[in-house]
Amino acid sequence: MSQVYFDHNSTTALKTEVLEAMLPFMTKQHGNATSRHSFGRAARAAVEQAREQVANAVGAYANQIVFTASGTEANNFAIYGIASGLEPAQILVSSIEHPCVSRPAQALNSRGWKTYSIKVDSNCNINITHLQKLLQTPTNLVSVMLVNNETGAIQDIAKVAELAREHKAYVHTDAAQALGKIPVDFFALNVHAMTISSHKIGGPLGAGALVLDKRVDIQPLLYGGGQEKGLRSGTENVAAIVGFGAACELAVKNLTAFDMHTENLRKHLEAGLSKLNAVVFGHNGLRIPNTSFFAFPNMDGETLVMALDCKGYGVSSGSACSSDSDKPSHVLLAMGVDEDLARGAVRVSFGTNNTIEQVQHFLSALEHELTRLRNLTAIAA
Repeated sequence: MSQVYFDHNSTTALKTEVLEAMLPFMTKQHGNATSRHSFGRAARAAVEQAREQVANAVGAYANQIVFTASGTEANNFAIYGIASGLEPAQILVSSIEHPCVSRPAQALNSRGWKTYSIKVDSNCNINITHLQKLLQTPTNLVSVMLVNNETGAIQDIAKVAELAREHKAYVHTDAAQALGKIPVDFFALNVHAMTISSHKIGGPLGAGALVLDKRVDIQPLLYGGGQEKGLRSGTENVAAIVGFGAACELAVKNLTAFDMHTENLRKHLEAGLSKLNAVVFGHNGLRIPNTSFFAFPNMDGETLVMALDCKGYGVSSGSACSSDSDKPSHVLLAMGVDEDLARGAVRVSFGTNNTIEQVQHFLSALEHELTRLRNLTAIAA
């Protein structure tokens, strides 16, 4: 039985071109990028080239890129680092944020901050009226993701940033799910800080970055040797950074083709889901093209995910980073979805190597498993 991977929002396979770029720094060129000898200088040159590639992918300058070990670290760096330079006040995060944003924001409450959630509508879009209301209270930091990892909903971050700046608040956005799927322009978004991640775009695990407005006073999370201009100490993972740079270059180059291909796959999938009476979440809003989040009434999502896995299909029930929780998706609950229906959620997220034939076979397997599981439920009742 062949295995089909439909979970690209969780992580992606390392692209061949990316691996080729990384290999010299994994097998032959082992210099420390802070060393002064020729090996170190070669490593430093590779890191700086990657910094240029990452910057070019998001419309920023190279000196605005701070490399981290993950998107999670970059998000924590943004929240804690910016807050450390400010007087405690209100911090606003959207109700659909990934835990690596919402949890550090909540942890700031122990330091005198007050954390509040910005509501979203039924299509997973930020409620601008609620944001405006919350901003009437002195606010120092706002964090809203550019693309939701579960529904694929795209937020109007430029509008969020405009409102926040009017109230003198700093703005951060987690763009990990946006890069490589929609155009990302740091300056057009008008934010102070933005998180991106390597393994979401065919790059290696263990590399991320925070893109920073140079005027932001941010304190480091990690102290030590002073790498990354003192903002992120620790010996650079040169191979991973080189891979990140190569992946960014490829992502921008292939963006249009990716969008057209995955949108076609999603249209085919959702046409089939409609015939099976699925509820597709956020389908009336603006979404990235590769993502579909759906459920069937009276069907447990985890059970369906495992059944589909046995048939050779790798899908998820939401965020991989929250898969150890038995609670329904906080994203769906924030959208006003009934808790029982939310428990049935399944996410499919396509990549460039997926095909229409795979989608067709998946829909057949899905229909078969739905019938089988419903019959088992009927017998048990």
